[in-house]
Amino acid sequence: MRVNRRAVLISIAVGSFAVAGPALAQKKYDPGVSDTEIKIGNIMPYSGPASAYGTVGRAQAAYFRMINEQGGVNGRKITFISYDDAYSPPKTVEQARKLVESDEVLLILSSLGTATNSAIQKYMNAKKVPQLFVSTGATKWGDPKNFPWTMGFQPNYQSEGRIYAKYIMEHHPKGKVAVLFQNDDYGKDVLKGLKDGLGNKTDMIIAEMPYETADPTVDSQIVRLKASGADIFVNITTPKFAAQAIKKVAELGWKPVHILNNVAGSIGSVLKPAGLENSKGVLSTAYLQDPTDKAQANDPGVKEWVAFMDKYFPDGDKTNSSNVSGYVIAPDCLARYDIDQFKRRSYRSNLLIKTDELPL
Repeated sequence: MRVNRRAVLISIAVGSFAVAGPALAQKKYDPGVSDTEIKIGNIMPYSGPASAYGTVGRAQAAYFRMINEQGGVNGRKITFISYDDAYSPPKTVEQARKLVESDEVLLILSSLGTATNSAIQKYMNAKKVPQLFVSTGATKWGDPKNFPWTMGFQPNYQSEGRIYAKYIMEHHPKGKVAVLFQNDDYGKDVLKGLKDGLGNKTDMIIAEMPYETADPTVDSQIVRLKASGADIFVNITTPKFAAQAIKKVAELGWKPVHILNNVAGSIGSVLKPAGLENSKGVLSTAYLQDPTDKAQANDPGVKEWVAFMDKYFPDGDKTNSSNVSGYVIAPDCLARYDIDQFKRRSYRSNLLIKTDELPL
């Protein structure tokens, strides 16, 4: 039986659970929580064209193992259930239903991909199960009016595209731009931001080439983009295709200003496979600390992450920024609940819950 959410919020706001009377004493938890356990679901592309991101789920699993080893959350151990969807929306739907209806998880954390999360967004909101910290920056996750149970995590793609546009306008105002983009909501979102940022200068974009996630390579697209005569290349791709693009650009002897979108800005999963020599000069953005940056080696947060990786995820690649992402998202998941009572709340995308609603 679900508790009355309004009553819970009122009781928290006044700083006392006593006003709720005997109801709270009965320990009526949402599905996925008991006196001894918390079930957290997850969906990752452990296989398929975006399998490089699977390490996010592995890092999260390692984090929750650490929490359990340290005694859990108020005595409750975390059961982290993570399934592979191969970056395929129909498979994502299947796995989400399994997590919600069979495993009865409290929430689905950090499922990855724009198309895949889009496929389950209505279902998750209809079930009133949090679709928490989706691992995608699509602008659509910021819609609390229609989808209050969905919350994004990373900066949105359109804002990212506008950042690239601003850089181009400031540093290469007479440049000619070629764009490679994934032909789905993710790629189109970044591209829209780029065009919005260019404003009345969108004619700077002289070539656009989409690719499908089922494509074996993007070599032919790179050849055509080079032939356009562009001297700026905006690379809107996921890791597999980003590495291919960087390598092909080098093979062709093309020397554009190379801007790589954030989701592929990993040394371990992109730049190394592409060849570090080929990757020299590539520009990108970041919103998390870079553990490969020697200037941050003595930062307390970086040191803590390195110690975590050494003990709980020794096989994880410390040059792969996805392992930082998984480590950061996992504890934030727990901070979005009243840990003692585990009352599920409606989420407001891209907004922090008020501190008087979070008595930790």
